[in-house]
Amino acid sequence: MATTNNTRNSTLRAWMLEGLSDMGKGKPSRPMETAPDSGHKGQPWYRVMCLTGVDYFSTLGYQPGIAALAAGLLSPIATIVLVVVTLAGALPVYRRVTEESPHGEGSIAMLSRLLSFWKGKLFVLTLLGFAATDFLITITLSAADASTHLVENPHLESALHDKQVLITMILIALLGAVFLKGFLEAIGVAVALVAIYLALNAVVVVTGVWHVLTEGHVVTDWTASLTQEHGNVFAMIGVALLVFPKLALGLSGFETGVAVMPHVKGDPGDKESDPVGRIRGTKKLLTTAALIMSVFLIATSFITTVLIPHEKFESGGEANGRALAYLAHEYLGNTFGTIYDGSTILILWFAGASAMAGLLNLMPRYLPKYGMAPHWARAVRPMVIVFTLVAFLVTWIFDADVDAQGGAYATGVLVLICSAAIAVTIAARKAGQRGWTIAFGVISAVFLYTTVVNIIERPDGVKIGACFIAGIILISLLSRLGRAFELRVTHVEPDDMAERFIRDVGSRTPRFVANEPDNRDAAEYRAKKDQIRADNDIPGTEDFVFVEVTVTDPSEFEAGLTVRGEVLHDRYRVLTLESSSVPNALAALLLHSRDLTGTRPHIYFEWTEGNPFANFLRFFLFGQGEIAPVTREILREAEPDRDRRPRVHVG
Repeated sequence: MATTNNTRNSTLRAWMLEGLSDMGKGKPSRPMETAPDSGHKGQPWYRVMCLTGVDYFSTLGYQPGIAALAAGLLSPIATIVLVVVTLAGALPVYRRVTEESPHGEGSIAMLSRLLSFWKGKLFVLTLLGFAATDFLITITLSAADASTHLVENPHLESALHDKQVLITMILIALLGAVFLKGFLEAIGVAVALVAIYLALNAVVVVTGVWHVLTEGHVVTDWTASLTQEHGNVFAMIGVALLVFPKLALGLSGFETGVAVMPHVKGDPGDKESDPVGRIRGTKKLLTTAALIMSVFLIATSFITTVLIPHEKFESGGEANGRALAYLAHEYLGNTFGTIYDGSTILILWFAGASAMAGLLNLMPRYLPKYGMAPHWARAVRPMVIVFTLVAFLVTWIFDADVDAQGGAYATGVLVLICSAAIAVTIAARKAGQRGWTIAFGVISAVFLYTTVVNIIERPDGVKIGACFIAGIILISLLSRLGRAFELRVTHVEPDDMAERFIRDVGSRTPRFVANEPDNRDAAEYRAKKDQIRADNDIPGTEDFVFVEVTVTDPSEFEAGLTVRGEVLHDRYRVLTLESSSVPNALAALLLHSRDLTGTRPHIYFEWTEGNPFANFLRFFLFGQGEIAPVTREILREAEPDRDRRPRVHVG
């Protein structure tokens, strides 16, 4: 029985950790660097566009109503402003992002290159906090909106009353189940939902335009009311520009479009370093999605404004949050209206799929590499479970209230678009492209204005984003602390001289001396050798090799170790190492020496002066401090067999 249980546990573990990034790429294959002729295995761009589209296009379910409430009679004009900003601002920015960051990291990776050490890591964690806000709120808000449509359906209202939170959680759980099954299934579902939803919306739009044309007075009434309320065209445009930030949810979809970029099928000759086909396909994805959405936004804002009385958009009104559904029932009958409701509910539910894909692409890419998440965080299925549980928590906190989450959603979207605009502005400036630098600079200013206005009007978004940021940073630092004693060196690369030193001392007892270099003159090495002999009572016949570590970027977690050998002052053999952490470098060198020579090496230290806690913090933050005990602890974790573990001496 115990054997059966162990087998089941092993099978479950293997299934959970299957592939570290298998989404959309089929079976694991060789890296493209070593197999350039294999091409990029993925999905055609138009299929991946549907995965982004379930987020982007689903906003048609509530965007016309938001525009009507925010701009009133000016809704079509404000929507045109939104479309102009989309096509002339967000689209060029993200087309450039695909060129600068073709592996899906987006503006986060572009901006992180500008900062090094812990500043860069904290900056990335902050942007990841806003990305998590955007993507997780997309999941919870869309599911909550879908459950709202379901609960408010006249046929189901009595049966589902007061069950919105439960229904929302069920929808989120079903979304997670799709991703646990596999990414290809998620894309297949997205293609079907987007095709049906856009077709139904096209029917509603054509019907609405027909009624506008046959009822000519509605346009006359609208223009007369506009003139009476605002006076002239310039005043209308000015007010539309002021209310435009309230329509910012209509910009969602671009960040997820870039995040799912690694799943776009490239050309047969694509390489990971230069995936030309993938970049071209992603540009088609972004452009096509933006054009389709722009047409629908303008058309739907116009027909809903002129055909639906304004009071029906208010809270409790029949068109509140479901303007197009109202028109579907009103002009095409309850049968078609019910079908439209069902399609809207499904696409709103599945809108979280693109957000889940974005989370699965971004978080495992950064956090485990920084040592700020466990190793299993690189695998897809465990992260799906984690994100699903967080979405449950957010839904419970906000009681599945769509309006309460709207501010956080808009803030997350706008901050990421701002970061992208600033990143491409800097990239254009570095490339010496003066015209693009000015253009992207203007676009950045527009999005900064929009973000600031949105934050002022809806400060809850920043508060929620700050909670996500604080949570990510806290969990990340705790994880880094918990993994402090891991052997983080991925590989050791000694040069010829270094390897000769190691093999030579391996013929007897290998003895290494950890030395913090100062002047590196003969007197320094002579004094160090005499001190080690005296402290450890070592005969004068024994030979030493000095080891010196230069700390590069202490904020890095995993990296390779380069070892160089040199003879100083014609007698002292010295190994110089470059690493993010002194104890890790020394431990990796000792294990490499043991494996290379088959002889257990010894290393000698001095005790570090100062407070042990302060020295540990120096190690944690700067890679140096309490060297001797930390080196020994890393060796203890890396090699559980005491008889094979390198020996550490401290005097």
